[in-house]
Amino acid sequence: MDNLNSMNSIDAFDATKAIGMTIGTVTLLKELARGQMGVVFTAYQQSLKRRIAVKILPKCMCTEESIRLFEQEAEAVAGLSHPNIMPIYEIGATGEFRYFTMQLIEGASLSAMLRKIARNVVPSRRIFPIRTALSMIKQILEALSYAHKRGVVHRDIKPENILVLAESHIPVITDFGISRIVSARADALQIPRGSPLFMAPEQILGGDTDARADIHAVGVLLFRLLVESLPLANFASADDLLQAKLSGAGIYIKAPSQVNPRLNPEMDAIIAMATAHDPLQRYPSCREFLAELMAYERKFMSSH
Repeated sequence: MDNLNSMNSIDAFDATKAIGMTIGTVTLLKELARGQMGVVFTAYQQSLKRRIAVKILPKCMCTEESIRLFEQEAEAVAGLSHPNIMPIYEIGATGEFRYFTMQLIEGASLSAMLRKIARNVVPSRRIFPIRTALSMIKQILEALSYAHKRGVVHRDIKPENILVLAESHIPVITDFGISRIVSARADALQIPRGSPLFMAPEQILGGDTDARADIHAVGVLLFRLLVESLPLANFASADDLLQAKLSGAGIYIKAPSQVNPRLNPEMDAIIAMATAHDPLQRYPSCREFLAELMAYERKFMSSH
């Protein structure tokens, strides 16, 4: 691990050299994932005889900003206790890492599940059943409603940040690394962060955001779960997509029910409202969004 300080990006971090290391009361076993804000490992916690997950921020990445965001993630989740939100157990630091420990989810990311079903040889099975998609989205909205009431906005909801339990198919929200804690200083929140496809227009501008940014992202996620692929206009780059979002011109060439004929056009209106360009035109809270989905199920799902 002597070369940690010579690295300048998380992509350069050699996770194999961390395998077998003991951090606090846990031993790192295997890399699970990596992102802009660190590397996640499976680990064994000797004190409680269980496998858990550990997210580490190598010293090579410990700038003032990266430390702030890493600690912000731990702070945001530490005060939350919900079955659809990944719990954090402990936060700490060694000479080489900052780290926090969390629950190990036995399952796959929603993005991995989408890739898997897209390869199904039966065309009709290349998307989630409508009931399954709505069940996942409703649980995500319940979890976000809980977080929003406690002053936490996730700001990066996307399939990669949703883990799905293998047996129960319960979705669990993870990676609060760019979450906004409502009580945080506004001047620390002006850098636009997130994923272009799921970012709300006001988030792209780098200004203040609230719960309606998460509602926008969930609306995009709902659309994605209901179709084999999103009917996006032909954008040459992510920047072009962002510009279209900012202009309010729209990024889709078809409505959901035009892509998936099993959907009633009322779903088009639900997704359009959730993803409206103007945050004032979106559902004011996750509860209202959830209520619309439940009403849709009652009216149109008896035959699905």
